[in-house]
Amino acid sequence: MGYIHPTINKNCLLKMVKKGEKIDTGFSLSVVENGEEKEVKFSDLLNRPAVVSVYMRNNTSGCDKQNRSLAEHSDWFDKKGYNLIALSKDSCGSHKNYAEKLNINYTLASDPDFKFAEATNSIVEKKMYGKTFDAPSRSAFVIDTDGTVLGIIEKINTKAHAEELKELIESI
Repeated sequence: MGYIHPTINKNCLLKMVKKGEKIDTGFSLSVVENGEEKEVKFSDLLNRPAVVSVYMRNNTSGCDKQNRSLAEHSDWFDKKGYNLIALSKDSCGSHKNYAEKLNINYTLASDPDFKFAEATNSIVEKKMYGKTFDAPSRSAFVIDTDGTVLGIIEKINTKAHAEELKELIESI
């Protein structure tokens, strides 16, 4: 799926990053870890391989299902040696409340400027209520410590998200 990002040369057609490619990891994000808010470089979250699950918004039906699935299986990812990061445009204040509500014990990242989506070329055109806008795709990425993409789920199954990620990780 191609996408022309408005801040990039309009003649340049971009495609989502592929398995085996490296992404830029030098950008900063605000995160909530263990109830604490902090600013980090994305590369700092890659002290071991990471699963980055992109969702749209806290407290919405599909996103709640997606994060409940991850929360129920977060220990599995930890035992396998993966950091688990869920990323949306929500603020860290919203993330703190959301983590309490869903018993989330993994990192929630705030990315209102779509820095991760730009690094993975995963900004897509969406339509809602008759309006067209650009936003990150609901996708998941397994990323190695050096920024190499080990696997991608381009279209997430919100109800069985952890299961599909487990299958992906086992196949790597």
